[in-house]
Amino acid sequence: MMDALFSLKDNVAVITGGSGFLCGAIAKGMAERGAKVAILGRTPTKVQAMVEAIEASGGEAFPLVADVLDAGALQVACDAVLAKWGRIDILVNGAGGNTPGAAIPPDDNFFNHPFQNLKNVFTLNFDGTVLPTMVFGKPMAEAKSGSIINISSMTAQQAVTRVPGYSTAKAAVDCFTRWLAVEVALKFGDGVRVNAIAPGFFITEQNRRLLTNEDGSFTERANDVLRKTPTRRFGEPDELIGTAVWLSSAASKFVTGTVIPVDGGFSAWSGV
Repeated sequence: MMDALFSLKDNVAVITGGSGFLCGAIAKGMAERGAKVAILGRTPTKVQAMVEAIEASGGEAFPLVADVLDAGALQVACDAVLAKWGRIDILVNGAGGNTPGAAIPPDDNFFNHPFQNLKNVFTLNFDGTVLPTMVFGKPMAEAKSGSIINISSMTAQQAVTRVPGYSTAKAAVDCFTRWLAVEVALKFGDGVRVNAIAPGFFITEQNRRLLTNEDGSFTERANDVLRKTPTRRFGEPDELIGTAVWLSSAASKFVTGTVIPVDGGFSAWSGV
């Protein structure tokens, strides 16, 4: 009974940013639990490499090359998934992150920050969540069944220096998560759910230069993060799998409109 509760057997999952570090782990974890996984990303070689890694482990995967800010390309990708597997049960909105120039250097300040840099990172993270939801979520609404999982951030819940565009975008993602959860429940019934995962601090390719020195030691910023994290360590990608599987499966069928922290206690502690 417990296995059935958390099973994703024959579910179809679309994962934007699925060729990346964190959502790649989620994609592999879902495939291991029986889901058919469509990997959506902008870089064909990275998307194909993730598909091949999943298939090599016995899973079923499908490559989708599209930009999450291109509604037309997303619709083509959605049509391809429906043509191949006939349904969409899970959407993970994992594409996003910070962009070059979007972080304010320690020796500068917000008032000198180019607005376009802030706008670019906001657009990537917020529009890049809303557009895929509109496209891939529509078949779920029509079927009155499905789970949408947005990827939020600790920077949405407390002020984290240097990343104003990213922080405000993820705060908007949290608001959108709650709003859409109510919208779809009222208009399409309790079979469609919308939640978010808010990861704590993980060392990824995007933030590695901020958190580690060339010799692999931690930077001052990394040590600041660890001082505020009760578990005193960074997260590992596979530590997101359990929450993602739970939110995708029948085990969470009365859970909607939530933002679940996976953060080693970062959001719980004042630092004192």
